[in-house]
Amino acid sequence: MKRFHIILLVLIAAAIAVIVSLVGDFSTYETFASAARHPNKEYRVIGELDKAMPQVYEPQKDPNYFSFYMKDKAGNVRKVVYLGSRPTDFERSEQIVLTGQMRDSVFLSTQILMKCPSKYKNDQVAISQMSSTDSHIAK
Repeated sequence: MKRFHIILLVLIAAAIAVIVSLVGDFSTYETFASAARHPNKEYRVIGELDKAMPQVYEPQKDPNYFSFYMKDKAGNVRKVVYLGSRPTDFERSEQIVLTGQMRDSVFLSTQILMKCPSKYKNDQVAISQMSSTDSHIAK
């Protein structure tokens, strides 16, 4: 083999290694239990707000501290601490995606993404109710 071919093969192997490492680094949604196994690694946990548990946000005292409880997809409830301001319409969220890491039994979140209820959901219900009313009137 020529020197050029060997260098080319080494570059291709390096490119493949980089691509594989990047693909392996993309995180999937985890649970609190799996995030607790590796406390220094960052995870994305998906779940919903536990509205029965308290939320702490006192902007006069500390505007960059917000804590709440979230239930993950496995049903585990954990306290979440977010070092930032409380997101608008947080209670109305259907689903929450947290990025962060576990420390003891608390999930320290660096980012909060919320899936809020669709404003079109009620319109779809109203349309289907109107359609069924129209069919009753036609009979």
